[in-house]
Amino acid sequence: MILTHTRSYLTAVILLCALSVGAQTLTEAKIDGRDFIVAVVDSVPITNHDVRTRAPQLREQLKQQGRAIPEGEALLKAALDRLIVEKALLQFAKETGVTIEDEAVSQAEQRLAAQSQITVAQLHKKAITEGSSVDRLQQNLRDQLTLQRLTERNVPSRIKISDSEIDQAVRERLNASMGTNPDIELGHILIAVPEKASDSEVAALQSKAQTVLANAKRGDDFARLAKDFSDSPDREKGGLMGLRPASRYPTLFVEATNKLAVGDITLIRSGAGFHVLKLVTKRASSVVTITQTHARHILLRPGGQLSQTTARAQLADYKRQIEASKADFAKLAREHSQDASGPDGGDLGWVSPGMFVPEFEEVMNKLQLGQIADPVISRFGVHLIQVLERREAPISERELRDMARGSLREKKFEETYQLWAQEVRGRAYVEYRDAPQ
Repeated sequence: MILTHTRSYLTAVILLCALSVGAQTLTEAKIDGRDFIVAVVDSVPITNHDVRTRAPQLREQLKQQGRAIPEGEALLKAALDRLIVEKALLQFAKETGVTIEDEAVSQAEQRLAAQSQITVAQLHKKAITEGSSVDRLQQNLRDQLTLQRLTERNVPSRIKISDSEIDQAVRERLNASMGTNPDIELGHILIAVPEKASDSEVAALQSKAQTVLANAKRGDDFARLAKDFSDSPDREKGGLMGLRPASRYPTLFVEATNKLAVGDITLIRSGAGFHVLKLVTKRASSVVTITQTHARHILLRPGGQLSQTTARAQLADYKRQIEASKADFAKLAREHSQDASGPDGGDLGWVSPGMFVPEFEEVMNKLQLGQIADPVISRFGVHLIQVLERREAPISERELRDMARGSLREKKFEETYQLWAQEVRGRAYVEYRDAPQ
């Protein structure tokens, strides 16, 4: 299945190194009376124009991340610091032989155009209108891809995760399951109320239930009370209903005992009668579940006579036909999908989190059951996605540890990246220049 892919733990920190589409490359920046060099990194100049172009981009990035935003000169200094690190990294990439193929740059152009809902030709025109050029646009994209590839080669191997950290993460996940679906065992005494009982009969049975409740609360043996008074089949087991996940108990019982401490007893009413409930055991579930999704898709791969824009338009038309009941999703997938799932009607089966590339999974996770997304761009092509079902499925201890390891890597990535980037910057020659008088 072409979509199956281990989720990358490269985070949005890479985007902090991204160059703007319209900005000039530093070697091409015009240096005259209106502009001046503010710093040099290994003979590559950074101009005042570069810094002032980067500053608003940095402000927007920090805002999206919910981080503190410096103002005035502090923002300009932060933008300059980012540019210095970026130039040091690009120089390091050059020294270590990191190269980007023209095809990768072309695909990046297509993705950028698709995100803006325009064609590549319109993207080129936009760059020129904004005072840049196609060459500069492509160089900026090449630099972005270079920084990402450089990071992929150098950062992951530096992330160290100990077994004790994984153990702690697993414990935290198990503790979290206590609040959502703990294993519980309830003691149960049923005082049944006949369907056509009179008000006086109901009152008498309620009084009986309250007496049993009072006796249980004062310490009488619950198992003996169950055998003497309960109308439930579990009376022969002393009223014990068995240790199992809370989700396998009646919702009414779970809600009534959710806030009780172990050993506490309560009384509730249902259509069957009055229930004396005792919380006998409560512990983190030994079974951890994850949300699995059953989805299907139609994949079109741009290339040759099929452009990305045409693929998106074609899939959008498929979506309209399906929603109007003029076409069948599975039939269209069998006839047109370029994925291995095509012969199966595009069916991807049940999948766990992290099995698809992020750009696909992010859209899939937002869909309601039966809903079809607008065409989605991924590294594999253009997709039309529909979610069929969702379920909670148990995972093994090994899967839980693998998930914990992946989560820890994501959390440590930015810190590790920053330390590595500063090491590279520390080896670069940096010269600051004063503004001309």
